[in-house]
Amino acid sequence: MIITRAPLRITLGGGGTDLPSYYRRFGGELVSAGIDKYIYIALHRMFQPGFVIKYSSFERVDRAESIKHPIFREALQGRKIEPQVEMVSFADIPDGTGLGSSGAFTVALLKALSCYRRENKLTRALAEEACDIEINRLLQPIGKQDQFACAYGGITHFKFNPDESVEVSPLNISHESLERLEDNLLLFFTGFSRSASEVLSDQKTKTETNDGGMIENLHFTKKLGQDSKTALEEGDLRKFAEFMNVHWENKKRRTKGMSNGAIDRAYQVARDNGAVGGKLIGAGAGGFLLVYTEDHARLRKAMQKEQLQEVRFRFDFEGVRLIS
Repeated sequence: MIITRAPLRITLGGGGTDLPSYYRRFGGELVSAGIDKYIYIALHRMFQPGFVIKYSSFERVDRAESIKHPIFREALQGRKIEPQVEMVSFADIPDGTGLGSSGAFTVALLKALSCYRRENKLTRALAEEACDIEINRLLQPIGKQDQFACAYGGITHFKFNPDESVEVSPLNISHESLERLEDNLLLFFTGFSRSASEVLSDQKTKTETNDGGMIENLHFTKKLGQDSKTALEEGDLRKFAEFMNVHWENKKRRTKGMSNGAIDRAYQVARDNGAVGGKLIGAGAGGFLLVYTEDHARLRKAMQKEQLQEVRFRFDFEGVRLIS
């Protein structure tokens, strides 16, 4: 039995500049952090022939080409694996919540398949193959952040260059700042799930058609990512939190449907009860609200009154890995 896991992620600044429609022209840049909520893949060789795939659905097929789940299918088609394998996926948090679950799923699956074939694939190679599957082969209108952030874990600065290369740099952040950041970032589920592909399609189209407003918005977003990196490395966490607020206000102007009345109310309640700053994680329109506060008890009490579920987390510094 092979079991792998990959962490989900939260974006700390610059999210959205990792889409090919933007970085291939201007270069993207962001800061992301892995968290201790995971996607797991279990794989083992069966006695009987065939592929058995268990996720939110169940499949049993004779050939990889017949698998309906697109990522399972594409990952298997790229490898010479005999049809005598069972694969199961598990998740600490379901997809559609803005935490990069698809990227985490893909790199965890690729890690499991590589281990099954006794291949020692580097982390970068897993992230690049995951991007190839999701962006190039399945034509999803998404970026490279999730695959790289979930593969590497940690609090990391990524630069996505026009030539398709990716620069990966762990943040130079002190232990004291790291502990305060971990304690003061709180994560609340808004109650809404959505498809990142649907939300990002509008951004992709506007960027490809040279929409001036979209491109300027993403330029500013990239600058916020750079400023957030500087604030974190200097230990100025309140300034970082203020950048989160500016980031969210800018993000809401990016496309229609980025927020809604319930999300706006939840964020305002957080701001009224000690949140220095915050933003919606992921593409938008649902998922998790991440806020920074030094008044934990007051903010938690206020959010409980709004019936928003908190997910407590710590940072993950291991990235994708074999656990059994």
